[in-house]
Amino acid sequence: QVQLVESGGGLVQAGDSLRLSCAASGLTFSTYAMGWFRQAPGKDREFVAGISWSGKNADYADAVKGRFSISRDNAKNAVTLQLNSLKPEDTAIYYCVLSKEPIAGAAESEYDYWGRGTQVTVSS
Repeated sequence: QVQLVESGGGLVQAGDSLRLSCAASGLTFSTYAMGWFRQAPGKDREFVAGISWSGKNADYADAVKGRFSISRDNAKNAVTLQLNSLKPEDTAIYYCVLSKEPIAGAAESEYDYWGRGTQVTVSS
């Protein structure tokens, strides 16, 4: 059974940083692309960042480029999202996702497994 478990969310002030982690189990983690999506209250879920199986390729939504950074540790079956210079508009539930392909894009349909999410709240 594949499981993705997020951690690291919380309540912070604008300008602060957070580090989200996702632990994967139940599959050969190192061969699959990973990513993060988020959903703000009253809004559609949106792509945040993605990383290829090797970690050599990463992609970001325009809204977070230069502020967020995705990385992975295949030895630990973990992917991390570093959130810097947080803004109130970053407030959302953040979901860890996994694609059964080595490289994936920004579409929800490309990801096969989803975590339950972790709440990030940024106050102004």
